[in-house]
Amino acid sequence: MRNTLDQFNSIVKDLLEDEQSNPVAEFVPSNELYENLDLSLNESGIPDKEFESALKDLVFKTPRTATNAFFNQLFGGRNEKAVLGDLLAVILNNSMYTYKAAGPQIGVEKITLREVCKLIGWDEKSDGTYAPGGSMTNYMSMVMARDAFDRDIRNKGVSQKMTVYTSNESHYSIPKNAAFTGIGREQVRYVPSDQYGKMDPVQLESMIEEDVKNGFAPIMVNLTAGTTVLGAFDPIRSVRRICDDHGMWLHVDGAYCGSVLFSQKYKHLIDGIELVDSFSFNAHKMIGTPLSCSIIVAKNKQHLYDSFSNDASYLYQTDHDEFNLGKTSLQCGRRNDALKFWALWKSVGTSGLEKIVDHQFHLADTARNYLRNNPDYTLYSYDESISICFNYKGIPARDICTALYEHSELLVGYGSFDGDEFIRLVTINAQNQDSDILNFFQTLEKFVEEHSEIFERTLTE
Repeated sequence: MRNTLDQFNSIVKDLLEDEQSNPVAEFVPSNELYENLDLSLNESGIPDKEFESALKDLVFKTPRTATNAFFNQLFGGRNEKAVLGDLLAVILNNSMYTYKAAGPQIGVEKITLREVCKLIGWDEKSDGTYAPGGSMTNYMSMVMARDAFDRDIRNKGVSQKMTVYTSNESHYSIPKNAAFTGIGREQVRYVPSDQYGKMDPVQLESMIEEDVKNGFAPIMVNLTAGTTVLGAFDPIRSVRRICDDHGMWLHVDGAYCGSVLFSQKYKHLIDGIELVDSFSFNAHKMIGTPLSCSIIVAKNKQHLYDSFSNDASYLYQTDHDEFNLGKTSLQCGRRNDALKFWALWKSVGTSGLEKIVDHQFHLADTARNYLRNNPDYTLYSYDESISICFNYKGIPARDICTALYEHSELLVGYGSFDGDEFIRLVTINAQNQDSDILNFFQTLEKFVEEHSEIFERTLTE
């Protein structure tokens, strides 16, 4: 193990040094992947030096998500204390279903969940769990909503047509989860959004009333705190009133931007969060812990037990259920995702997490100010969003994003809203500074100028 850790340190040291001068990894076309890299698996092993060389080559050609040139996804950066926690979780290799298997690590998970619930404003009846990602936490919320509507479903199965409601800008996992829960994709109702990408409560209520008239049973509304394209926040208080009128579960999918919970300045974006039945966020997004670190909490923890607990005498043999976390988790064997979040939180405090969140909005303001003062750009996004959506000189967004990627210049994606397609710059890497944001635009502008032949038709129109 010591020799292997020496190999690890050597590869990581070289990678960190190379990232300084090459923030974007060499582009490897998918149709050339197996010719470009030795990924073969053979009957016999290979010498250690050859193994290390193949591993290093693979690492160096993998997309670099922690550098100041990665703006492509809803995560990025590399917080050293969180990385330390994750590395220790790998070495310890605990499974988080029982206190017997995980010991004090159970306390690590429980304390982070308790503090999250306290920040929301919930009492001791609340609790939560960690899951592999935002899609899974959304699934768990839908399972709890289904079971809260009809307790017999857990044993007898679905017997009537239920409906769930979500914004037309919400995450793509919602229809998948409707299929998994037996509700069905066709019973997902997509509520129109306003000009800012926020769910329209008036339209929501009208759709619910229409479904009731047609014999459906509305059970759940899924709101989004940070839509994947515009970064919009759906209104909570007005939708809570609608859910109360119809006896419906209310979930807020805060996978992207739910971490505004930690910010006094931006918590107003989830005003009314204490009124929901369940809430989820990804600490591997705004908070910056390594993938994956997804949390779901429920206002009444009994719903977690009702939907996910199952007796297993071979497993739960000691200690109280409160410390046997398999009773509230969808999974059985489960890695310790809490330790990396706890390590970060422990090291910087709640105020440090607040600074991480606030800094991303500051970076977004820097980007918006640059765009508003440059006539070559068209800005589509609004204030108080960390998704900066824009176009440059009328060049199709996908053309610029693809060319930057294939030339190993920048990693940035594109999105669309209300018929417009645009580049989507995500300012979620809290290790970035204003200079990194400005360098993004300077790199883009220089690239378009130096590769005018790629965009010739657009530039001459």
